[in-house]
Amino acid sequence: MKWTFYGAAQTTTGSRHMLDVNNTRLMVECGMFQGPRAESIERNSGFPFDPKAVEAVVVSHAHIDHTGALPTLVKRGFTGNIYATNATRDLSAVMLQDSAHVQRYDAEFVSRKRAKKGLPPVAPIYNEKEAEATIRQFVGLGYERPLWIADGVQVRFRDAGHILGSAEVYLNVREGSRKLRIGFSGDVGRGRDPLLRDPTPMEDLDVLLIESTYGNREHEPMDHINDRLCAIVNRAIERNGKIIIPAFAVGRTQHIVYALHRLTEEKCIPKLPIFVDSPLAVNATEIFRLHPECFNLDIYEQLMARHNPFGMEQLKYIRDVEQSIALNDLKEPCIIISASGMAEAGRICHHLHNNISDERNTIIMVGFCAQHTLGARLIAGEKRVRIFGEEHDVKAQVEVISAFSAHAGRTELLEFARRVTGSLQHICVVHGEAEQSNALAAALREMFPRSQVHVPAINNVVEF
Repeated sequence: MKWTFYGAAQTTTGSRHMLDVNNTRLMVECGMFQGPRAESIERNSGFPFDPKAVEAVVVSHAHIDHTGALPTLVKRGFTGNIYATNATRDLSAVMLQDSAHVQRYDAEFVSRKRAKKGLPPVAPIYNEKEAEATIRQFVGLGYERPLWIADGVQVRFRDAGHILGSAEVYLNVREGSRKLRIGFSGDVGRGRDPLLRDPTPMEDLDVLLIESTYGNREHEPMDHINDRLCAIVNRAIERNGKIIIPAFAVGRTQHIVYALHRLTEEKCIPKLPIFVDSPLAVNATEIFRLHPECFNLDIYEQLMARHNPFGMEQLKYIRDVEQSIALNDLKEPCIIISASGMAEAGRICHHLHNNISDERNTIIMVGFCAQHTLGARLIAGEKRVRIFGEEHDVKAQVEVISAFSAHAGRTELLEFARRVTGSLQHICVVHGEAEQSNALAAALREMFPRSQVHVPAINNVVEF
């Protein structure tokens, strides 16, 4: 029995973990790597294993760095089931289609630029038809509903409190006379979320795979979110500027909309135009309302009372490209929320392209950005960045609000680990840059002195 780590090992994106047991190959996560264009294309175009040999895939949640390579896996010959929670299945249906659409749109845009230089066109990694075919292989499960998915392997999902439908993955494994209970944390939520339930404590484990995105970093206290957002918005209004917020379409966008809703009701900020410029965010928000089982009691009761926590009078959801382009002509202060959160693809790139060099404007970064992404460069304070191959001076104000993160910070991760029960034999620290993973691993070795703590690199194997 062994794990092979094909992605999100000493790096944050592109989660891909393979379990070999009973002569069967099972994948946990099949995510898209996000980073420099050339490296992303190379990593996302294929696999160092035969997709036809994979029996099934289990995914913890719908974010593209956990699901975005599924259409490539299917395209390369995978024919098995993809197991996920019901909400993750529904979100993946729109997210993978959107991923294909964004790839096609960006490939066409870049190809036009390359044509002017006499260079050949670029192609998307997969198209909308291939994404749609992938969704047919999904099997949705409710939380706490165990299911045998392969010879000697049973899966069960429990709430991870990260985004809608996010799950901790439990694998009960039998190999001959041996039995192991393996738990994968997925991406761990912070707890005390304004929308979602708290992460469920993981119980009775022999093996733990745990994420480490913020393994050595803390977030701002959640109590400060509204005060900081209120102050930043009002300062931008004083400069008569636009507020541009790169945000993941699923989870982060809905959190921000809810926060702006509350600030407007409390009259902390004036009623100014707010645009959610992302077809995916529009579709995802509609799916949010279909899954009240994922929300905390307050939001659940609002939804049951038919109150919409993701809408208000001055808020407009935008699907059409023409309406998106028209936002460039707005002169008055407004808020534009657009995907992607790492500012690597999608409409947000066009909004940054058009607004980043105007000192009146404000860019608010509200979540994790992997190394070398445009979002990471803005957070690092770089004053000159490249967008669509063109250099831009960063004159807009760049603000960072880490409290919006859907990932647990270091203290929250350690508290999550402290609540894990069982006779842990192995702990594998994944989904974090090397510095973050090693820092968390050091703390876990002190917490679990009898466990072997591993920090696997890409393509490393851990045998049990």
